[in-house]
Amino acid sequence: MSRKSAAPVVAELGRPETPEETATRKAASSQAYRSSQTFRHLIAALILTLGVVAVIVFAVPRGEPAARDDIDVAAIAADVETAMDGPALVPELDDFWRVNAAELTGGATVVWNITVAPADEEERGFIRIAQAFDADASWAPQMLDGFASTSTVTIDGREWDVYDIGDRGSANVSYALGTQAGSDYVLLFGSRSPESTAGLAESLSPQITTLEEAE
Repeated sequence: MSRKSAAPVVAELGRPETPEETATRKAASSQAYRSSQTFRHLIAALILTLGVVAVIVFAVPRGEPAARDDIDVAAIAADVETAMDGPALVPELDDFWRVNAAELTGGATVVWNITVAPADEEERGFIRIAQAFDADASWAPQMLDGFASTSTVTIDGREWDVYDIGDRGSANVSYALGTQAGSDYVLLFGSRSPESTAGLAESLSPQITTLEEAE
């Protein structure tokens, strides 16, 4: 004849568990197990995610930053000459300079703009070379917050108007040089030193002579 085994005595209770107590204990145990598994899964997922990120970081090629595209000033100037039916400046720059922008802008005065900056990024500043078609010195203050020429200087036998703005202007323009080139006015303005601006002006002399001879 079979006999049911007696329920074990629980030390905390000092008596056998009731069926309800047994069910509650097993449910709590299952809940604790599921919680521990969820935590383990979370940790495993985190480790996996970090591993994927590490693979991406180390697998992506680093190398040097992409070199900026060279601007073909001569090609753009050719289009400007066609549009304006006249010569446009094409500066012959040495290795110190790089061209950041070259464009023709419209308005009351049409201007051929070439913005240059030192090729060495540790050197600061910029100079914009602006050829204003059919303009004279009265146009320059429009580009210089209303500042007029303060004096003149001779560079390579050519007289240039000096605009010594210092920190009184805006748009990071502190100095400018301008000269008449036939029917056009050429203005160099920016944040480089007077010496640097004068050096660029001297390099433009042959180009400016070409503009004059084209009249």
